[in-house]
Amino acid sequence: MRASSDPAFGVYVHWPFCLSKCPYCDFNSHVRHAAIDEERFARAFAREIATTAERIGPRQVSSIFLGGGTPSLMQPSTVAAILDAIARHWQVAPDAEVTLEANPTSVEATRFRGYRAAGVNRVSLGVQALDDASLKALGRLHSAEEALNAVAIAKSAFDRYSFDLIYARPGQTAAMWEAELRYAIGEAAEHLSLYQLTIEPDTPFYSLHKAGKLPTPDETEARALYDVTQSVCAELGLPAYEISNHARPGAECRHNLIYWRGQEYAGIGPGAHGRLDIGAARYATATEKRPESWLMRVEATGHGLIADERLTSEERADEFLLMGLRLAEGIDPQRYQLLSGRPLDPSRIALLREEGAIAVDADGRLRVTQEGFPVLDAVVADLAA
Repeated sequence: MRASSDPAFGVYVHWPFCLSKCPYCDFNSHVRHAAIDEERFARAFAREIATTAERIGPRQVSSIFLGGGTPSLMQPSTVAAILDAIARHWQVAPDAEVTLEANPTSVEATRFRGYRAAGVNRVSLGVQALDDASLKALGRLHSAEEALNAVAIAKSAFDRYSFDLIYARPGQTAAMWEAELRYAIGEAAEHLSLYQLTIEPDTPFYSLHKAGKLPTPDETEARALYDVTQSVCAELGLPAYEISNHARPGAECRHNLIYWRGQEYAGIGPGAHGRLDIGAARYATATEKRPESWLMRVEATGHGLIADERLTSEERADEFLLMGLRLAEGIDPQRYQLLSGRPLDPSRIALLREEGAIAVDADGRLRVTQEGFPVLDAVVADLAA
């Protein structure tokens, strides 16, 4: 896989509501026991899309991603209204990728054909584990059987689908994870997102871990689980194209590639982030996280922005480095120099190559090696210094 030189523009839409809050999750998600006024939120999404389009002008949309939260709690008519609003203000490419994140419950799976009719052509399922004990420990509301049934429904409704799994769970061995992963790949058509469990501050798992009630793998065990992930996926035809994402060649998530390649995207909805190009400048945007506060802001002013910062050339270059080196394809050092006004330090590159953490391809692209990925943050910090 090589980065395309064609400009890409994505639209990320954040649906912030969930049925319950998973104990490991630090995403902007909210539980509401009263009914959500979906029509009112759909109007607000359309208003923020219109305001953003007025600001940045014409674009061709390469990808749309409905994330959350749990977007599959939306009615298909709400999804259709959001997609229609995007198409009213920007040209949507005929082959645009339109992804919706979904929980694999039987109730939500019944809406898949409605989402397909609304314009969604790819679904990403939050399966997380394939055994009931692990699902219960992770606070998930579905069973393994229900998840696999939802995967089967997704397979029948969409040409493209993906699902997520979490590994390095308490008590999980490398052998257990290998068996689960091989089974999962048998169910996955083209794409898997595989995340090591991380203990995030301000989550129930953080409190349990701090109290010694949630054991997690040590560094050696975590590395063994990571190595199993890479070898099994490569063996079965889903090599890593990003540190946590695996796909058959050509089946990479095009929307997420926009983030990792440092391209442009609009962030719509509560707590959404964006990167917008206006003239020669790049702006980093973020909206109000609290859904009702975002709603009132949009109804009053046309947008929910609480951050709208023009990035310096150094900030753009650092972000390009941080995101781009997550990809197996790596980065073009000349683009870094163009953004930052200075080249990467050849002596640092030479030292990291000597240590086996990075490689430089024949065409000059710089990429992190399999040995370097587990210490990616240190590699990026060294190169950016």
